[in-house]
This record gives sequence, C-alpha cells and structure tokens, in this order.
Amino acid sequence: MTTVSSPSVRLANLLRLIKFSHTLFALPFALSAMLVAARGLPSATILLGILLCMVGARTAAMAFNRYVDWEIDRQNPRTVERSRLASRAETLALCLAGLAVFAVGLLFLNGLCRLFAPLAIAVVLGYSYAKRFTAFCHAFLGLALALAPLGAWAAVRGELTSAAPYLLAASVLAWTFGFDLIYALQDQEVDRRLGLHSFPARFGTAATLRMARLLHGSAWVGWIAFGLQAGLSGAYWWACAISGVALLYEHRLCQGKDGDKDGRALNMAFFAVNVAVSLLLLLGVVGSLWL
Repeated sequence: MTTVSSPSVRLANLLRLIKFSHTLFALPFALSAMLVAARGLPSATILLGILLCMVGARTAAMAFNRYVDWEIDRQNPRTVERSRLASRAETLALCLAGLAVFAVGLLFLNGLCRLFAPLAIAVVLGYSYAKRFTAFCHAFLGLALALAPLGAWAAVRGELTSAAPYLLAASVLAWTFGFDLIYALQDQEVDRRLGLHSFPARFGTAATLRMARLLHGSAWVGWIAFGLQAGLSGAYWWACAISGVALLYEHRLCQGKDGDKDGRALNMAFFAVNVAVSLLLLLGVVGSLWL
C-alpha cells in the first residue's frame, strides 16, 4: 500500500508544489520560435537541449519561488498547502536539480546560449523577489517567460539579430503580464495585509482588469506582427483568430470578479484558457510550416 513517504508520492507532491503542468505556458512559445527559426524541425540534439533547458529552468524557478516565499505562503489560505507537500530543504534541492538539468541542456546548445545562460537564470530566479519591491512584479514574470522564445531562436540560429524572436518575446511578456494580473486578484487582500507589492493590492480589481485587457490586446497584435515577420500563413492566422476569441472569453470570465469571491473563475481564466492559447499558436505555427 502506498504511503506518504513513498518515492512516487514524494515525486507527485513535488510536481504539485511547482505546478509542473504550468510548463505548458512557456514551452509552446519556445517550440514555436524553434520551428520558425529552423523552418521545420532542427536536429535532435538542439531539440533535446531546448527541452532540457526549458524544463530545468522552469523547475528551478518555481522551486526557488516556493523556497523564498515559504513563510509568506504559510500565511495565505490559498497557498498554505504548499508547505505540506514537501519540506523547505526538499524544495531547495529541487531547485538545484532543476539548475543541473538546465546546465546539461546547455551542453547540447551553442556558445551564444551558454553566454547568456547566467542572465537568464538571474531573471527567472530573481522574479521571486520582485513582489517585495514593486507593484509591477508581474512584468518580471512576463520577462522570464519571454526569454523562452529568444533562447530557442538563439539555439537554432546562433544569433539574435532577426526581429521575429523579439516580436514573439514581447508578445509573451505582455500576455504573461496580463494573465498574472488576473491570477494575482486572488491574493490582493493577503498582499495588503502582509505588506507585499502587487498590482491588484495597489490599484484594485477594476484597474487590474483594465490593465490585463490592454496587455492582452497588445499581445494579440504582437502575435500578428510575429506571423507577418516570420512569413507564416494559413493555419497560423486561424490560430491567432481563435486565440483572440479565447482571450475575450478569459476576460468575460473575470468580469466583475475578485479573487475572494470567485477563485474558480479566475483559475479557469488563468490556466485552461491560457494553456489553450499557447497550444493553439504552436499548432498554428506547425500547420503553417507543414501544410
């Protein structure tokens, strides 16, 4: 009979702790940049390196966030369960393991990727401290995810002189900034009580939703600009159109809601809709390149 201390349960708890399923936010954009840069599939070595770096960096970032926010999370009813899923020492060990996986992935990639790797790690780990200093901490998360398409493009091309990866990165930044604002609505009262900085805690629900709409509109325009710059057609434009509808639906879910009263709607908007958006755009890239 499985016990709480069994390896399988410990692994499952660690994956829950870092919300491993949320890897689906950034990974499709990294793969989209990779496919456009290669105009198809790159070598198996490059693909393996990108996947290892993505999974390793994301695991390290989330585990480090849990480690840094350990005491804060224990004071928030929404996040108090996290400290029951693993010990703080195990969380730090998971962060180090993620960094090790990232380092292994770099061995399969070029010198440009290795040159900028320390900066990338500084950004994805440094995000965990942003909430202590600025109400625009959500933009730091956007920057962390925006590095994914830039890194994937660099892995394939060995350069970052083209406009396409920057357009995609800027779109990802705006998109992430927007959906993290929505997610942060759940914690605005706790953030105020604990003296933490977040956009909802400082500006309130209505201003937060307005900003999220502006950011998501900008992201959608950016995806169109990326498609034009990358020479995509057909399936990609259908994906953009459906993604635009999905973003409208996301904001319809959140209309008039706050985190305390309707966390289920906010979680639906945050996870299901945004995973659908990222996967749709990846499928659009695939369809455009192969059909």
